[in-house]
Amino acid sequence: MVKVLIADDHQMFVDGLKSLLVEEKDMCVVGEAKNGYEVLEICSHEDVDIVIMDINMPQMDGIQTSRELSKKHPSVKILGLSMYNDRDYISDILKAGARGYVLKNTGKESLLSAIASLQSGSNYLSEEASKTLLNSFMKSHSGEQMLEKLSDREKEVLECIASGLTTHEIADKLFISKNTVETHRKNLLYKLKAKNTAELVNNAYKQRLIQ
Repeated sequence: MVKVLIADDHQMFVDGLKSLLVEEKDMCVVGEAKNGYEVLEICSHEDVDIVIMDINMPQMDGIQTSRELSKKHPSVKILGLSMYNDRDYISDILKAGARGYVLKNTGKESLLSAIASLQSGSNYLSEEASKTLLNSFMKSHSGEQMLEKLSDREKEVLECIASGLTTHEIADKLFISKNTVETHRKNLLYKLKAKNTAELVNNAYKQRLIQ
């Protein structure tokens, strides 16, 4: 019996994932976690084989959690999970100790194949993730490539941030919600490897993503 822990802060997604896994006779979900601290806590007293680890979680994200989990519970296998097919997300969580990576839009069969691969001691990358990593090795890491990695909306939000607009002002200008703005801001911080807004804007200028 493969004991699975689901780590994701979106309850609707967790419920959907559980409904898929409970149908499998050789799998059981032994816990749910909304952040990295809960993952570590559950793994300290539950017998867990595989953690399906979302990258974007509050308090302690999936990458930092993977590092800590690999140190404290090296027998637990980590399957990285994200809605983003992004080279940095993929490579960072693999470096942190994950043994596989799948996208949130993956089908049931692919997810089960990923879990089975990890449980057997193998690694697993979805087809999309494999192509992304392969393409990254064939390109240079220039500012032009970074600009290509940003979505059109992320570019718009970045320009607004650089102009000094607040979250509320950006939301009004782009006709999106404040939560959506914050999600784009968080992704920009990650992609440009910045710790705060000032560093984000500075890195963007250095890489000539904004003028």
